[in-house]
Amino acid sequence: MASSKSDNLEVYGIGNPLIDVLAQASDEEIKNLELDKGTMTLIDTERGNFILNQITDREKKYSCGGSAPNTMITLAALGISTALAGMVGNDELGEIYIKRLKDNNVISDLKVVKGDTGSCIVLVTPDYERTMNTRLGVCQEFGPEHVNHEKISEANYLYFTGYMWDTASQKEALNNAIETARKSGTKVVFDVADPFAVERHQKDFLNLIDKSVDVLLANRDEANLLIGIDHPATAAKELAKYGIIAAVKNSVDGSCISSGNGEHCNVNACKVKAEDSTGAGDNYAAGFVYALIKGYSLEDAGKLASYIAAQIVSQTGAQFDKQSIRDIRKAISENSWQ
Repeated sequence: MASSKSDNLEVYGIGNPLIDVLAQASDEEIKNLELDKGTMTLIDTERGNFILNQITDREKKYSCGGSAPNTMITLAALGISTALAGMVGNDELGEIYIKRLKDNNVISDLKVVKGDTGSCIVLVTPDYERTMNTRLGVCQEFGPEHVNHEKISEANYLYFTGYMWDTASQKEALNNAIETARKSGTKVVFDVADPFAVERHQKDFLNLIDKSVDVLLANRDEANLLIGIDHPATAAKELAKYGIIAAVKNSVDGSCISSGNGEHCNVNACKVKAEDSTGAGDNYAAGFVYALIKGYSLEDAGKLASYIAAQIVSQTGAQFDKQSIRDIRKAISENSWQ
């Protein structure tokens, strides 16, 4: 599935631009906060302030984040032309976000409106699981009137995640964007991203996969919730029957990838010392889409995606520093990552 359009814009992402606030937390604290460990929960401003008050003594790391933005940032760092659409507020955090996005060589197609820029409080437990608490702020105001149909038509790939189905306006915007992608031959990549998103929107997601998706990314739990199969290889094969490429991730046990033409492979995870699982799925997606753009085989796409995901979990945070990216790009150019 190598690129076939203009090289001006390879991937157009639509997502929630969020300022990430990353901090360490114990299992007991997660329990006391009545959070579902390892998942994403939508919260309001009052709840967010309460959680932050519980971790005032922790060292915190701030970064330009959000699931789809993380993927676009890594793709851009790997030399892929990317753009990001979404909504930020006319506040200091919004200004910082746009600046950092541009610093990361991602084309900003963000809309600025009156209000608060979204944020995500990420609590990392000693086993490296991350529990995300997301305040969408003005993100949820992104609607069909903000869709850049010209850019979507220009791009080779449209990328988005299941998080965008949590508000009616965003869902309508994505449906409009997908319709333009289908008409213009832009490939559609859907990263399910969160098991709770599947629980909320399972029927919508299956209809989307059936009618509009070219590439599906899901982890074992998400695939099981989608189609009721708790076996990654079998789930990937079943999802591929929709005529798509399906990659089902299974944490330290690697991933299983199938395509609608019957191709299937199981890919081992790269063994590294994990520090923080934040951004593992986002960076797996970046590696996988990069490989598709470059015309890799499905097996090599899975291997590269696993390699890049392994590099991100061996550090803290969802994005690479400049030296890490230089090392990854060198490994790719020398084919020493395998």
